[in-house]
Amino acid sequence: MTGQAVARPAVRAATGGPAAAPRQATVGALLREWRERRRVSQLALSIEADVSTRHLSCVETGRSRPSPGLVARLGEVLDVPLRERNRLMLAAGYAPAHPETPVAALESLRASLRAVLDAHDPFPAFVVDRTWTVVEANASVQVLLDGVDEDLLTEPVNVLRIGLHPRGMAPRVVDLRRWREELLGRLRRQVGWSADDDLADLYRELDGYPVAPGPAAAPGPADPEQSSLAIPFRLRYGDDELAFLGMVTTFGTPVDVTLSELTIETFLPADDRTAEVLRAAAEARREAARSVAG
Repeated sequence: MTGQAVARPAVRAATGGPAAAPRQATVGALLREWRERRRVSQLALSIEADVSTRHLSCVETGRSRPSPGLVARLGEVLDVPLRERNRLMLAAGYAPAHPETPVAALESLRASLRAVLDAHDPFPAFVVDRTWTVVEANASVQVLLDGVDEDLLTEPVNVLRIGLHPRGMAPRVVDLRRWREELLGRLRRQVGWSADDDLADLYRELDGYPVAPGPAAAPGPADPEQSSLAIPFRLRYGDDELAFLGMVTTFGTPVDVTLSELTIETFLPADDRTAEVLRAAAEARREAARSVAG
């Protein structure tokens, strides 16, 4: 799947935060960037990391080389992503502290992920990496992908691009502007937290998509119990309007870079009609598979 060409200005353009340090920056410059991004003073960081303010200042200005233990401690206190903690280590002249196992090499994990996704069927669920590229998905995502242009389904498949592209799900999304703001807001916060250039590029691409009006919401009184819980994502599917509530799952305390960047995205039916349509669609798929097999 190919996206439109985008410029590559500083991360400030997407997040409003400090511009990213040059990729060959010193460890001191990188640490200062992360401290400013987290809006933490030198004094507060020194107290939390149990290091003197003077030594921290010397590290940031390049007058002192931090030990690998101090680099690791500062990265943890500043909640730096594991990928960027490795970059800190390299900038300080040390070996990366966290392994980065290719997804293809995590076959036992992928088998477990597939089992989780299949258990969620007949409701849609998928696993994405740090750039929102699909790693695994269950069969029920076909309901979400109904009518999506085949070009957008060419690997690598990016779920945010599919969700907002004019030839993707966007024409079927009810209240597209609100849904678009929600997705872009989530991505913007992710860019601000991670300082990831690839995500910043993706944000600028998605933000540049034209916003055509989506279908109008179906008439009828709002469900007060449902509206008090969460705002559902609504999608046209044939003659029906499906309502979903999204749920995000991440891995606890990962030490591998790849694992730390995987996210399980699941969609739960927000009303009885949606659950009924999803179960019927799943049964239709199973019947079609039995017919082919027979």
